[in-house]
Amino acid sequence: MPAVAAGKTILVFGDSLSAGYGLAMSRGWVALLEERLKRERIDYSVANASVSGDTSAGGRARIDAALARHHPSVVIVELGGNDALRGLPLAQMKSNLATIIERSRKAGAKVLLVGMKMPPNFGADYTAAFEKVFTDVAREEKVPLVPFMLEGFGDNLEYFQPDRIHPNERAQPLILETTWPKLAPLLR
Repeated sequence: MPAVAAGKTILVFGDSLSAGYGLAMSRGWVALLEERLKRERIDYSVANASVSGDTSAGGRARIDAALARHHPSVVIVELGGNDALRGLPLAQMKSNLATIIERSRKAGAKVLLVGMKMPPNFGADYTAAFEKVFTDVAREEKVPLVPFMLEGFGDNLEYFQPDRIHPNERAQPLILETTWPKLAPLLR
């Protein structure tokens, strides 16, 4: 029996925003990414190891198992929002994100970091410091950054579920379009 070449995998490693919270699995941005890859004949499969409610610490604890299971060529890291919502220390979040990136690269994967922003009610100092974690980690780890996953619609409630936190089905193509320009070069 001839050996079968292993396909290339994109591992999406995030929280509820990538797990498709409140949506049919086929309607989340990760499923739309898989459809786009097929449509454009880009030879990658997509593994979604996102967990609703996960923090960067949770991601750090599960990254090794996800890498061993999926053997990804590319890892999209989308974590941090729950750290802020729970008031966890930003220095810890920064360390966790850096560790996830380092372990992913050690496993042979390219990495894309996806950032988040907090609403202004968190206070100007905190929201600026939170955003800076993503830019600092991307710069220090030399990985591309999508600065804000919800760019262009994050303040428009018509793109959110009733909880005002989770994007609805209409927002999912917009998330993919925000992510794609930084992801596409990693697939070459």
